[in-house]
Amino acid sequence: MTITRDDDVLGGEPRIDETRIGVRHVAARVIDTGQSPAYVADQLDLSLAEVYKALSYYYDHVEEMRALERENEDAFERGRESSLKPKEPIQ
Repeated sequence: MTITRDDDVLGGEPRIDETRIGVRHVAARVIDTGQSPAYVADQLDLSLAEVYKALSYYYDHVEEMRALERENEDAFERGRESSLKPKEPIQ
């Protein structure tokens, strides 16, 4: 069980090997929503060790994880700003 990166999966973000579950996704569920690691493991069909490995990677690379989060937020904003919007409110 390792953390891996592949440009073709999750845009190259760190993820749990042989899954499409990103380190940031695991960390967000545990840190931001307060879900227990055991609950996250159960919900994502991971071993508890895999959840802790992802959390360990997250805490060992906090600046990298924050930079990825900022890039993701910036991309979301660019997409939102460039989306089609009606010129006038629909009534």
